[in-house]
Amino acid sequence: MRDNSPVRTEDLIASADALERLAATSTGGEWQLRGLLATRPEVVAHHGDGTTEHVAEARAGSARWIAALSPELAPLLAEWLRSAARRDEIDPAAHAFARALLRRLPD
Repeated sequence: MRDNSPVRTEDLIASADALERLAATSTGGEWQLRGLLATRPEVVAHHGDGTTEHVAEARAGSARWIAALSPELAPLLAEWLRSAARRDEIDPAAHAFARALLRRLPD
């Protein structure tokens, strides 16, 4: 169901701030799928200092992130990217997000 309420700058800023706060409290690093760990996918966070951490072992740090960015957001993000693509001048933030997402998505 589409929300047709007017776009408010405050909502955009509040959601960006909340996303950054959530990321700061989540398991950091570049997450990569490595196969299976027992019966669940092995997701490993690679940190800038060269260390790694199993995201499954860091559930306290990653559970809220996973729940917040559930597949429910996919249609909204997809529509944002399509909307940005239809504009005469593409928003650099949308372009950067799209490129980063394409690097992270499986083939």
